Amino acid sequence: MDSSKKRSLYFDNVKFILIFLVVFGHVISPLKANNNILFTLYSVVFLFHMPAFILISGYFSKGFHKKGYFLKTVKKILIPYIIFQIVYSIFYYLVGEESTLKIDLLQPHWTLWFLLSLFCWNILLHVFARLKWVGLLIAVVVGIGIGYFDHVGSYLSLSRTFVFFPYFLLGFLLDSKHLKWVKKVKYSTFIGYAVLLMTILIFGTCFPKDAIPWLLGDTPYADLGMKGLTDGFIRASQYFVTVIVICGFLAIVPSNGFKMTIIGQRTLYVYLLHGFIIKSIQAIVSDDTLDGLSNQYLILIVFSLGLCILLGNYFIQKYTRPLIELRI
Repeated sequence: MDSSKKRSLYFDNVKFILIFLVVFGHVISPLKANNNILFTLYSVVFLFHMPAFILISGYFSKGFHKKGYFLKTVKKILIPYIIFQIVYSIFYYLVGEESTLKIDLLQPHWTLWFLLSLFCWNILLHVFARLKWVGLLIAVVVGIGIGYFDHVGSYLSLSRTFVFFPYFLLGFLLDSKHLKWVKKVKYSTFIGYAVLLMTILIFGTCFPKDAIPWLLGDTPYADLGMKGLTDGFIRASQYFVTVIVICGFLAIVPSNGFKMTIIGQRTLYVYLLHGFIIKSIQAIVSDDTLDGLSNQYLILIVFSLGLCILLGNYFIQKYTRPLIELRI
């Protein structure tokens, strides 16, 4: 198998595992409060899964300066955001999560923040890409500093756009040789598993239950119960730890293909559609029944994996492509 094909399989595996973690994180989110194991898994997953997704997105954005790339970004990212923002508004009203039907394109629903931020990150590349590694340092400073502005939050996904942009820019700046180094360094797989296991153990014993908003990146420091110079050091430490965990994760992902590797090419479908199923179940099933599932770890994992397989299916792609990719 040629190296380019193997690289493609590797990235498909990365994206498949990450989309599984996205779905699994959302499945266990309402169940984690009274279950320490689920809380630990949730916090570790949210520490790195979206930053890793964002880093990979940046890695594949190297052609941002090419002719037609901006219009392609509008078609593939911004228009689907608008469509699904409207669809989710109607859906939330129908399932009773919203008392009135209100369509607000400036306040992203749930997972849709990623599309709006992704569009903005591609725009920001026109400035920061020229600065290269100095630009990354500036992006980190901005990501830290944005937390001091009390009114920058989920509106237009502004907080997350600036907090997570360093990961996107880092991915853009990385070459294939950097990722090869992560995979080929001596004992890389062992080190990767050790990093992830250590993170789980540390989070399981030390991570505060009220610190989850730090991982989400959509809340100013003042709303996190803090407002001091030390807050910036906490976010800087979070950047450092997250990058280490991402490297550990990338080191253990296999390079060879397997049956579900293809789903890595259809992650957008899983990402945009899984919320409808999860939210519908939460609306239909009683809280007591859901709480009873909190200890059924295998069921939760299998259900999450099943959602990925279902929504990453070719037929789902075929019949939802006009809505998601604007293609017949």
